[in-house]
Amino acid sequence: MEKAAFIGVGNMGRALAKAACKSLGGEEVAVSNRTYARAESLAQELGCHAYRTNCEAVQAAEYVFLCVKPKQIRGLVKELSADLKGKTVVSVAAGVTLAELQSWVGEEIPVLRIMPNTPCEIGKGLTALSGGRAANEKHFTDVEHILACSGLVERMEEEMIEPYNAVAGCGPAFVYPYIEALADGGVLAGLRREEAIRYAAQMVMGAAAMVLESGKHPGELKDAVCSPGGLTIEGVAELERHGLRAAAIDAVVAAWKKGKRLDK
Repeated sequence: MEKAAFIGVGNMGRALAKAACKSLGGEEVAVSNRTYARAESLAQELGCHAYRTNCEAVQAAEYVFLCVKPKQIRGLVKELSADLKGKTVVSVAAGVTLAELQSWVGEEIPVLRIMPNTPCEIGKGLTALSGGRAANEKHFTDVEHILACSGLVERMEEEMIEPYNAVAGCGPAFVYPYIEALADGGVLAGLRREEAIRYAAQMVMGAAAMVLESGKHPGELKDAVCSPGGLTIEGVAELERHGLRAAAIDAVVAAWKKGKRLDK
């Protein structure tokens, strides 16, 4: 029996299956997809096992990761219901609560909910993890182990998943246009496009690492770069004039409010 089965290998299912193969070894991972050829291709790439039906994949594994769109998950659970006994179910579906999942699969089946972000694909991601009433410490630690190579896995109460998702799940899409805009400025100043993108992306990665590794407040780190009357404070003042902070706050709050509406 494999340790984990990933049902649905779209972008996120593929990324998580890839991480699981690194953490566990491909022989411990099963994949299935509505289009079998896609699962087969992924299995050949990762060295894991592809199954022609979702039910076969579930039967072969201990942990079942449901990596389909929120509108599809209830139908998928119904399809798999006869095969979920004795399994642990892990959902990736945004807006689908643990209580809903538990009511669909039955009270005795351990259910967990994860919310990964796209950098999981390269092992630099962040995944929120929450569990239902039947989930115990072993279920949490097993899921953390399965996803260890995707990046950081952070346990949290379910009510914190939507605020988390507005920052960490949606956040990459807020950062990419910023990197592109910095690169545009670099091109305007005379850099070649590929150089400007590389410099901007490396800078953002390094700045983020400084926040995480130094333990210092971002404001303190910003102040350390800004010499009196210098270039950097001039640029910071321009960002303030154009409302960078307010725009970032509004983006996160808008995403959070949308998530709350989905939950209802």
